Amino acid sequence: MTSDFTNSDFSESELQAYLDESLAPSEMAAIESAIRANPKLLDRLAVLNRRRDAGVFTLGELWRRERLTCPTREQLVGLLAGTIPPQHADYIQFHLETVGCRFCDANLEDLKRQKQEPPTSVSSRRSRFFQSSAGYLRGRK
Repeated sequence: MTSDFTNSDFSESELQAYLDESLAPSEMAAIESAIRANPKLLDRLAVLNRRRDAGVFTLGELWRRERLTCPTREQLVGLLAGTIPPQHADYIQFHLETVGCRFCDANLEDLKRQKQEPPTSVSSRRSRFFQSSAGYLRGRK
């Protein structure tokens, strides 16, 4: 299998995002294909991983890794409910649509699914959580 990509076709930021699995599927596939075709790219990833394991991060890496630009789950609920200020809603839409944050998109889809869930299902799930937690706490006495 050959690839049109060379070792230098991917920035360090792109490779970091690949390691974090935070790229779009097509970008992940392109890097994966290039890795298979180019051992030097695999070496670059190994260096990045060793640096991460040693706890060496740039400010940008920390920013991306900790998802500091991601809205909270509560803010996503507010977006769905239409209860957040327009400038916040605009930012979240930008984050979802332009930045293409897979984590926030998955979070939003989960919230939409929960919103459509019948109340009996929610009640049943909550009851099971409380029962399992109460049993666990009783066993610790």
